[in-house]
Amino acid sequence: MKYVLLICDDETVSPTNAEIAADPAHQAYAAELDRRGSRRGGARLRPVADATTVRVRDGETLVADGPFAETKDFVGGIDIIECADLDEAIELASRHPYARWGCVEVRPVWE
Repeated sequence: MKYVLLICDDETVSPTNAEIAADPAHQAYAAELDRRGSRRGGARLRPVADATTVRVRDGETLVADGPFAETKDFVGGIDIIECADLDEAIELASRHPYARWGCVEVRPVWE
């Protein structure tokens, strides 16, 4: 079954792309996904300052700058993984370095 891991953190303290690439914890996490053959895709998202939110209300398209919610933690990226079950997805999410200071939400994918 496929799962999306929503990687959430506080953007005011999140590392740069170079810091992530050099971080042994991130390297170990990526290696573990590759070892298991679980990685199906993923991407780091640009900051919420670059976000645009679109809503349609009563037939009118409403466009707003910024994220959909006002909160300290924002979705900063996603990983798409394939696992045998939710328990394995949770176990992999617990290995993600951001789980140590942010959070990782596990969501099954409709297939």
